[in-house]
Amino acid sequence: MKTLKINENPLDLANLILKDLKSSKDIGLLKCVQCGMCTSSCPSAKNSEYNPRYMIERVLEGDESVIEEENIWKCFYCYTCHSICPVGNSACEVNQVLRQLAIAKGIVNNEINPFSDFGDKMLDLGLGGIPSNFYNDLARDIGEEWVEKNLHLDEIRKTLGLKALKMPDESIKEIRVLLEKTNFDKRLKKIKENHE
Repeated sequence: MKTLKINENPLDLANLILKDLKSSKDIGLLKCVQCGMCTSSCPSAKNSEYNPRYMIERVLEGDESVIEEENIWKCFYCYTCHSICPVGNSACEVNQVLRQLAIAKGIVNNEINPFSDFGDKMLDLGLGGIPSNFYNDLARDIGEEWVEKNLHLDEIRKTLGLKALKMPDESIKEIRVLLEKTNFDKRLKKIKENHE
């Protein structure tokens, strides 16, 4: 496989990741010795083709094609790699930045699109919630009583003397403004457009 460089300096990709907001200030990316401890302890590596050591190697080589790989979407963000790394590197943090670069370039894994509905819920309600596209899976996994409970949740809460789970409209508007100011809505739209 040919290594694709951003430009002449192979560390430009690594430096881009280090400057990203999602990267810890003390992340040891440039100290990586390729020992493989991250991969040996990674639950995703045990159950998929994802290999955090190899991903980091490609980043350090400046191989920008790593953002096109399906495997970067296999990380669970469990931070096991982070906790075991002898030089303080964090493959999961690097992976988070790679995913954002992929989204920015219009590369979206098919598995991420269903989760974009969580973002819609946040914009609509001002808080997280389970999108309706997951209801059938939850009914299958938990049982039909889950669907019944959620269809009548406000009534159940009222019977128990509790208020409905709804944020005040003013708070919803404030959260929506924050999400729009941080371009959350634009990134969400981009994910959906790139999936079509």
